[in-house]
Amino acid sequence: MDFPEGLYYSKDHEWGKVEGNIVIVGITDYAQDALGDIVFLELPPVGTDVEANVPFGTIESVKSVSDVYSPVTGKITEVNDAVTDAPEIINQDPYGEGWMVKIEMNNPDEIKDLISTEEYQKSTEE
Repeated sequence: MDFPEGLYYSKDHEWGKVEGNIVIVGITDYAQDALGDIVFLELPPVGTDVEANVPFGTIESVKSVSDVYSPVTGKITEVNDAVTDAPEIINQDPYGEGWMVKIEMNNPDEIKDLISTEEYQKSTEE
């Protein structure tokens, strides 16, 4: 499993990378591995308001259908069309080309509610 430093993690297995007031969001390597081969992804359009800890999309694999949760409250400013067209990218590169959306944060302090790399890694081992 890959647990990159410098990211923020949710207990729902999403990661966030902060760039100014924008958070790039995807699912973790742990999550994509647990899901298996990802075959479909449904994401909302640019301009959609999202709320922390509330689902904003769905991800379907050969094993199951799961919700994708927003780690912060804000507005979607960009959607990665590449992963909706070829969702297997998430299996291949969950922290790079497999990002899903960019969210402009309403309250940057919400980042403090997410967990560190070490805390996330420990939670996956329990």
